[in-house]
Amino acid sequence: MNEPILQVKDLCTSLQLEGRAVTLVDHFSLNLYRGQTVALVGESGCGKTMTALSLMRILPQPAALPSTGKVIFKGKNLLDLSEKEMRQIRGSRIAMIFQDPASALNPVYTIGNQLMEVAELHLQLYGEEAIECCLKALQEVGIPAPLERFNDYPHQISGGMRQRVMIAMALMCEPDILIADEPTTALDVTIQAQVLDLIRELQERKGMAVLLITHDMGVVAEMANEVIVMYAAQAIERGEAVEIFDHKAHPYTQGLFASRPDLKVPKGSLHPIKGSVPSMTHPPKGCRFHPRCPYVMERCRHGETPIFSIGKENDHEVKCWLYDGSEESALKLAMRN
Repeated sequence: MNEPILQVKDLCTSLQLEGRAVTLVDHFSLNLYRGQTVALVGESGCGKTMTALSLMRILPQPAALPSTGKVIFKGKNLLDLSEKEMRQIRGSRIAMIFQDPASALNPVYTIGNQLMEVAELHLQLYGEEAIECCLKALQEVGIPAPLERFNDYPHQISGGMRQRVMIAMALMCEPDILIADEPTTALDVTIQAQVLDLIRELQERKGMAVLLITHDMGVVAEMANEVIVMYAAQAIERGEAVEIFDHKAHPYTQGLFASRPDLKVPKGSLHPIKGSVPSMTHPPKGCRFHPRCPYVMERCRHGETPIFSIGKENDHEVKCWLYDGSEESALKLAMRN
């Protein structure tokens, strides 16, 4: 296989809270290849967006402490670059679509003003040439009457249209990597489908790699080649999307799937995961999921949980003691199955 366009190794990000460092991204690793879509999934508060903001280096300092580990993009560790060097990459070679376009777009500037800023800063285009580039970007993302929208303010267009404007801004420079943070949140189902189709079409045409952040398993099934499940700041399961869907290994992953609405079962048959994501100011010792896990064992409550490789080709990884091959684990797995 070709070299990954982005290699993340043991990325750790902490915030200074209550006078001490609180880790919100804990030894996260990732290989992202051209044309590939990797989905980060998990409940709200598990560290998905913090991971993306760490990769882009747009967390405010303070309270964020400098991230550690390696984020290798085209042979350079992004964590070692100056802010000036990072600005040349951010928004140009690595672009991001934020979760809420209403807050990501500046309400006091027109759509055109904000697109022009991208053209001038990253493409060194000015005047008529910049306007033409912006109108082409709006047209590419399916916005009708782009010249009229160019002079509109964000509040004058719909949520779906604002999301398309965000995609246009992100893709104007034809980035190598697109980070899409919950790109369909708060959009109706029809617009969701249009936005996902648009991202997939532009990905195929431009050969981008996509890091998709979502908690919607339907979106994952439609878009992702690989899935990384996050819980309490850690990646606890990873593998090809088909493998994850067919052989959910971690009890948390199973809980995520079981808690989805199912049209085939009667109303009221949802099975939510008991409890809630722990506060990272006081995370549980041992496996961070053990207070909510129906298969908890004594060893889960203490020490670091190792990562086990499972599956036919050992390309499915899971951070769970159920796969250590012990007799107790085998009994727990038999109970689960």
